[in-house]
Amino acid sequence: VALPDSLSYVDGALVACGFGTVYEALNRVQVSGQDRVLVTGVGPVGMAAGLVAKAMGATMVIGIDISPSRLDFAQKIGAIDHSIAADDQALAAIKKLTQGLGCEVSVDCSGSPAGRLLALQGTRRWGRCAMVGEGNNVDFDVSQTIIHNQITVYGSWVTSLGHMEDLVEKLVEWDLKPERIVSHRFSLEEVAEAYREADEGQSGKVVIVME
Repeated sequence: VALPDSLSYVDGALVACGFGTVYEALNRVQVSGQDRVLVTGVGPVGMAAGLVAKAMGATMVIGIDISPSRLDFAQKIGAIDHSIAADDQALAAIKKLTQGLGCEVSVDCSGSPAGRLLALQGTRRWGRCAMVGEGNNVDFDVSQTIIHNQITVYGSWVTSLGHMEDLVEKLVEWDLKPERIVSHRFSLEEVAEAYREADEGQSGKVVIVME
């Protein structure tokens, strides 16, 4: 995939890891200017989902996470419009922001049972939900949560070289630099510290640079 001059090597790395993944999912659910988008889990992948959804026309992005620092950072960089703590009041808060309806589109980037269920519960009737976060299981009442609400669920895993090429063109068109989600930079000599920071799960994207 050729990298345009306006994008950095860090931008390119994030296209391959994170932004390409959410671009695939958001295209699968066909996000447009008619949609409000719910993102459960606003780590680096969730932040990418929010930024790309807004670039594709989403009128509102709501972010849910257990980490206040990640919610603050995601809102600071413009990845989300509203931040909601992942607690027992989260669904009520989503409904309040959407006139009691829920979002037209939801994307779970948490991979957690609670996050996945909240993504489904926060999707409005006839809405679309993309499952992106890996791992774990989820247990819920299928009839009440999906069938009766006519929700379409998509599983979306990584992306293709062709779609990464499309995304690179779009990023230039949107003037969107994936590097925006980077909160920490480390040198090769600091690699152990970089992994510790990333493992804590409280930051944006952690990158190791050779500059």
